[in-house]
Amino acid sequence: MQLLDGKLISQEILHEIAHEVQLLKNAGQRVPHLAAILVGNDGASETYVASKVKHCTQVGFESTLVRLSANITENELLEKVEQFNNDDSIDGFIVQLPLPKHIDEHKITLAIAPHKDVDGFHPMNVGKLALGLPTFVSATPNGIMELLKRYKIETAGKHCVVLGRSNIVGSPMSILMSKNTNPGNCTVTICHSKTQNLKEFTLTADILIVAIGKPEFVTADMVKEGAVVIDVGIHRIPDSSKKSGFKLIGDVKFDEVASKSSYITPVPGGVGLLTICSLLMNTLKAGKSFHN
Repeated sequence: MQLLDGKLISQEILHEIAHEVQLLKNAGQRVPHLAAILVGNDGASETYVASKVKHCTQVGFESTLVRLSANITENELLEKVEQFNNDDSIDGFIVQLPLPKHIDEHKITLAIAPHKDVDGFHPMNVGKLALGLPTFVSATPNGIMELLKRYKIETAGKHCVVLGRSNIVGSPMSILMSKNTNPGNCTVTICHSKTQNLKEFTLTADILIVAIGKPEFVTADMVKEGAVVIDVGIHRIPDSSKKSGFKLIGDVKFDEVASKSSYITPVPGGVGLLTICSLLMNTLKAGKSFHN
């Protein structure tokens, strides 16, 4: 068993991005600018956005964080999105999800200009992904592809089972893994909450990507010997032995499954770090497009 070290790969990517930023500076061009809109004070969102700002500083990006009250109206948020759409100093921006229940997330996603949608959620970018056209790929699937590529994991002809069909992870992941690319060229099966006899599918997976949102859902008896296991889940579980009062676990029961896997991602230290790197990669792409 070998760990797929997200921390190691993320540092490689951040170093590459920082080098690209320095080249832009040397050419007298402005550095990429990533902005984020945070509505309310959801704990997980606060942590995630703070990490994005920190990594922007690390690679030399400009960053802007706009905090808005949880009581903001949908129209007021749409006005802020439009303001960012029209601000030429901002290359890409995100509206951090989840949003308060009185705001339609789909409507907000549609309002973001596709060329600034560095989260890769806009239907135009999703459509381009499906057609194999250059676009912003949603951050988590793109990070997983980087992990597979940089560890030189053979994917061609393999059976990839994706647990979860969300628009953010499962669906784009299935598209990427089936494409005529490297990594890619897999035979892909998507499983979800309505899949019957789930274990029959997971036991045939050469590559198992788990984004089902249930703590330690995948156990050793669901994984075949030598499988590559990618755990997208992250959950806070109370743990009085920790200074923080909690520990982080994934959708995979790591201690059981690791011994059966050829490669496996840890939680934390796996996919999560690469999600942020992918967001920065998309922002760099947006910044270069602006200069071109």
